[in-house]
Amino acid sequence: MSGRTIIVIVISFLLVPFGAKADATERNSTLQIYLPREASVEDEVVKLGRVGIIRGAESLVAKADEITLGRFSLPGQELIVDRQTILSRLAGSQMPTSQVSLTGAEKVTVRRQQRTISGADLVKQATSFLRKIPVYASVVQFEPVQMPPDLIIPHEYKDIKFGLGFIGNNTSNRARVKITVVTDGKEAGMRQVSFRLKYDCRSAVTLTELDAGSVICPENVKIVKVLSDRPEQAGWKPPYGLVTRGKLAPNTVVGLDKVVTPPAQAVVKRNQNVVILIETPGLLITATGQAMQKGHVGEYIKVRNVDSRRVILAKVNADGTVRPAL
Repeated sequence: MSGRTIIVIVISFLLVPFGAKADATERNSTLQIYLPREASVEDEVVKLGRVGIIRGAESLVAKADEITLGRFSLPGQELIVDRQTILSRLAGSQMPTSQVSLTGAEKVTVRRQQRTISGADLVKQATSFLRKIPVYASVVQFEPVQMPPDLIIPHEYKDIKFGLGFIGNNTSNRARVKITVVTDGKEAGMRQVSFRLKYDCRSAVTLTELDAGSVICPENVKIVKVLSDRPEQAGWKPPYGLVTRGKLAPNTVVGLDKVVTPPAQAVVKRNQNVVILIETPGLLITATGQAMQKGHVGEYIKVRNVDSRRVILAKVNADGTVRPAL
């Protein structure tokens, strides 16, 4: 009885290590790869070791780590890697797919680690640049025509600088800025930002309803500041003394298209006695005349000489005298 027990123990001792060694060998010859749904990498070239978790023999793992799955060619690009692609790349590297065990997701979405410079940040940079240009000192708002696209900078770039330049325009209500992004001394991207310019301008606004022919004065209009696409006209002044072309409702901006200059008052009235001036070098002759029609400054009217009764054509002067048209 004691002899049989010893034999069984010895046989069992010999068999157990042999089976354990066989299992270990099988595990070491199998490459186990776990795939996540998403992965983020730093480099431009995507390698299997940066995407999945690889277990197995050290030599197999080292070889699988360096297998290339793809390459990023555009900023913000995503790569989709499925199991079939991975098995194909392994087979191409002389690694038997029968010894590969894939677990986890069916496919992996791979993104490159990157820095995003938003369109709003680019607009801020361009606006700050324009405010330093003297010609835009009177601009109160820089309104972007369109938000520029975001700019994607690869993760490995650390030193990021902005170069800004003014792009000339032929209009006073537009401005364009070119923004160049330089990373580690190299140009990484460029954007252009276009702006509509807004100015503070003074305008006269009616306080009450005005009939046609009303004279503009401080009692019937107020002067306010409004946003305009154009800068205020040089020498602007309130339209006091001008006359409305038609009826104006309350709170109407009184533009030059809504008012006219009132007709000038006649300097000379019909049948009014006037002084006729005849002036030559070293000689001034005056005579009394009678205006046969009314006249404004600079107009020519008919005047009858009181003494000779002769009718002449004379030009009206600002002081009410007339000068014969010789």
